[in-house]
Amino acid sequence: VRFLEQQNKVLSTKWELLQQQGPSGPRKNLDGIFENYIQSLRRQLDSILAQRSQLESELQSMQQYVEEFKNKYEEEINRRTSAENEFVVLKKDVDSAYMTKVELEAKVGALTDELSFLRCIYEEELAQMQTISRDLSVVVSMDNNRHLDLDSIIEDVRRQYEQIAQSSRAEAEAWYQSQYEQLQSTAGRHGDNLRNTKMEIQELTRVIQRLRAEIENAKKQNNQLQSAIAEAEERGEMALKDARRKLEELECALGKDKEELARLLKEYQELLNIKIALDVEIAMYRKLLEGEENR
Repeated sequence: VRFLEQQNKVLSTKWELLQQQGPSGPRKNLDGIFENYIQSLRRQLDSILAQRSQLESELQSMQQYVEEFKNKYEEEINRRTSAENEFVVLKKDVDSAYMTKVELEAKVGALTDELSFLRCIYEEELAQMQTISRDLSVVVSMDNNRHLDLDSIIEDVRRQYEQIAQSSRAEAEAWYQSQYEQLQSTAGRHGDNLRNTKMEIQELTRVIQRLRAEIENAKKQNNQLQSAIAEAEERGEMALKDARRKLEELECALGKDKEELARLLKEYQELLNIKIALDVEIAMYRKLLEGEENR
């Protein structure tokens, strides 16, 4: 009986210890701690998922931005190609206008030389006619026996030759002058066209340079956006992997704690059953002892 009473005291002491450190208090505390920690991790996971959604939205926006720059880049390339083609055509026109100007200047020079040559011929013919007129006058003055009016005849012939020569000279000068003025006008028009074409070429050159600068700027912005997108995706993936790893570690620790709590509950139940059995046995022995004493 004393042994059983001692066992009962030992079991009571264990019972008190189990009540103080038993499964109800620590389990509740552990469940609360783990639940709070799990909730914190879930909030972190939700925050990471929200950041991922935000990053995906930013990624989509950046992709649209990149697509716009790509379209703009292609448009600028097309404009540049068109400008270069137009530049080639204008250069051909400039070369043709320059060659035409050179040909016209050569024609003007040839006509000027021809005009000078005709003027020299006219002056030489006029000098010859004047010489012939003087010779005829000398012959008439020497022939005193004849009474013909050769002076008037010679004068008439001389006037006719002079009129014909002056008329021919005037017509030639007028024709060559008109041709010269026409060539000068044509050369002037071609010169104006040449200057205008040069100005257009300079403007196209400036446009091409500006387009090239814009294209290079668009390429740099595109590369920066691609780098930012790749970096954001990498950060999001790393954060998501880290959150999943922490969640798995917590779930594993929680599973181990649950197994430990189940083991403690099982030991507690076994001790409780032993205590109850000992209490029953002690009560039975007490009744037996009381019955023996009453006899």
